This record gives sequence, C-alpha cells and structure tokens, in this order.
Amino acid sequence: MQISVFGIGYVGAVSAACLANDGHNVIAVDPNPQKVEPLNAGVSPIVEPGLDGLIQDGIRSKRLKATSDVREAIQGSDLSFVCVGTPSRPNGSLDTGFVTAAAEEIGAAIREKNSFHSVVMRSTILPGTMESIILPALERTSGRQAGVGFGVAYYPEFLRESTAIADYYDPGAIIFGRHDQATVDRLLELHKIFKVEPRIVSIRTAEAVKYTNNAWHALKISFANEVGNICKAAGIDGHAVMDVLCADTRLNISKAYLKPGFAFGGSCLPKDLRALRFAARKLEVPTPVLDATMEANEEQLRRAYSMVAATGKRRIGIIGLSFKPETDDLRESPLVELAERLFGRGYDIRIYDPNIQVSKLTGANLQFVRSHLPHLASLLTANIDEVVDHAEVFVLGNRAEAARLMDVVDDGRPLIDLVRIDQTRCSGDFYQGICW
Repeated sequence: MQISVFGIGYVGAVSAACLANDGHNVIAVDPNPQKVEPLNAGVSPIVEPGLDGLIQDGIRSKRLKATSDVREAIQGSDLSFVCVGTPSRPNGSLDTGFVTAAAEEIGAAIREKNSFHSVVMRSTILPGTMESIILPALERTSGRQAGVGFGVAYYPEFLRESTAIADYYDPGAIIFGRHDQATVDRLLELHKIFKVEPRIVSIRTAEAVKYTNNAWHALKISFANEVGNICKAAGIDGHAVMDVLCADTRLNISKAYLKPGFAFGGSCLPKDLRALRFAARKLEVPTPVLDATMEANEEQLRRAYSMVAATGKRRIGIIGLSFKPETDDLRESPLVELAERLFGRGYDIRIYDPNIQVSKLTGANLQFVRSHLPHLASLLTANIDEVVDHAEVFVLGNRAEAARLMDVVDDGRPLIDLVRIDQTRCSGDFYQGICW
C-alpha cells in the first residue's frame, strides 16, 4: 500500500519505519528539515531501540523516504496517518493547533487529487475532536464531503517509549474508529499480519479509549505507589504485596469490576478501605488515591439521587435493595443508602427485592433491618406488581428482577438503570442509564 505519515516525531517515526518494514511504500512528512534530512540519511530522529536499523533498511530498499512537501505526499499515497503532537496548554487544555493545521494541509492537497484518499488520525485527541475540528477542516479545505470525496478514521496508538517496535508488532488491542467502510477496509488490509482482531467502534468511542487507557495506566501506577508507601511505613515489602495481587488473574488483573455502574458496597470493600486509610493516617502516610476512591463512590450515590430528583416525580419504585443480586446482604448496600436519602427527602417509595422479605429474614440481616431500617421495612413489598402500580419513576438496581419489569413497563414512565439490564440500550427518552 502507498502510505504517508504526517509527523516525524515519536509515533510517526516508529509507524513509518514499521510500515516500510512490513513492505509498504511510506512517505514521512514533516515541516522541520532537521527531521526530514536525517531520516533520508538513515538516521533516526529519536532514540528508540531498534529504530535506526528499521529506518536504514527502509531507506536502502527505497520503501521509506521523508519530505516536507504535503502535496507530494498526498499525490503519492492512498492513505495518510496523522501523528502530529497534541500538547497541553498552560491551563491543561489540549492544543489542537498542530492536528488542525495538518488536516487543513491534507485537505488542500486532496482537493487536487482525483482518487479516493483516506485520512487516519492517530494523534491523541479528546472525544468529539474529529467531529468538531478535524472533519470540518478537511471538508472546508478539500471542498469534498467526508465519506464520499475522501475517507476518515480514528486509530489510537498504544506505543510505549523504549518498547515501541515490540508494541507495534505485538499489540494488546487494535481499535478503529469508523466513519466510512472504505477506510476501515484499508486499515483491515494493513493489519492482516497481526494476531489481534481489530475492534471497530464509533470515532468518539475510539477517541475515548485512548484517554481511558492512559488514565487507567496512571491510576495503576499511583495506586501501586500508594500501597508501597503504606507497606514501607508498616515494615512490609510493597513489591511482595503487589506481586501476589497481580498473581490473581481472575479478579485483580482481569476485567472484573471494570464495568461502569452504581456505587460499590457490601461487607468488605467500604469497611476495609476505611480501615486501610485509618491505618495509613496513624503511620502518617497520605492516601490521596484511596481517599478519592471513597469520594468517587459517594459521587455515584449523589448522581443516582440527582437523576431521580430531575424527573420531578414523587412516587418511586425501587427494584433491588441488597448490595448485589442473588444475596440478602444489606450491609452498606448503596441501594439502601439511596432509598434512605429519597425517603428522608419525602419521596413516596415502594421497594421490591425477592431476597429481602422481612418475614423470611433471620439472624444478622433481620437484626439489621429492625435496628437500622425499620422505616424502610414497611416500604418493602413481596409483589413486584405493587411497585409497578405505585411508581411514577423506577430505579433499577437488580438486573434479574429489572429485566422482568422491562417486559411489563413500557409506557413512558422514567426508568433509571443502575445495573445495565440491556447492553444494547443507552440513555434517551424515558430510559436513563447512570453512566451510559
């Protein structure tokens, strides 16, 4: 394939060299002659293990060359990767000046071209940037419509410095943000050599994935550091602790718990997080990550309450009360806390949870209801139909029972879903997911 790569920085230099190594003809484009000239001489513009050899091979085979001429690059390629920088401004906002300029120059060159050209953005940009900035710039300067006169896609990169070539050839994930199928087909053809199956999503989703990945990596580093600080103060080897944590690939290093939804609760997580923070304070070790975790959990409770309040309705039906389905454990259940807040503010509530029937409770759960929730106990019903007849708004907190309710209720009454009962459904009209 004939490919142009805009930006001979870290991502662009590695991408251009690897694509040439894959057998494609690659034109690397940069306005800076101090990057163009060395690359044409077989010298890497950056320090990266193995990159010098790939660039030299590409130059010798004449599959790789560099230029500052945008028109030459567009005329000599079918697909362009845009890998220019998106630095932070002093206030923390994203500077999109370089990607905008690249889009305008590419669009102007496409205007002079007769064949269909695909523009694939690889620069890190916030969700919505392609729609609000890049596509308009391309359409304005090319005089053509995206998806008809030229193609567009967003393809986030996940190359780590010092291991970039290895990451290129052994990717953890390949994500294509689709605008038109012709461009995606070209990308699929390019990536047939990889074992990983590309995930094809919306452009906004692809833009969000890049930021989510980097935020997750930053969070993991800060979490590990915080645990290490606590462990050191307690005379424990933090590496030994984290090595054992990482050995559990069923829950710890896995997709477990990584589903947007309602607040966490139960007999373990809140209690143990509080205890660990208290122990750290006694050791005089700050815990900003753990503190923020509790605050983030509280925010989900506030969010759920605000969603109910925003409906303007007063009669509320809550489906589920235990801290998770298929259990009768009410200890620190976020649904209990939500019900308490609604009840305390004068909402007329009915609650249905098949596992929480006062007449059938025994032991600690019965004692908990009697001592902590005597007012809520009177609001529990053994019949879901009573909730259906009563409610102007439904709060769905138990997936199995809420699915039954969805079969019954489709009359325009607001549904606030805290558990994602239907993976195909997103917020709109009378249905609102807490974070989807």
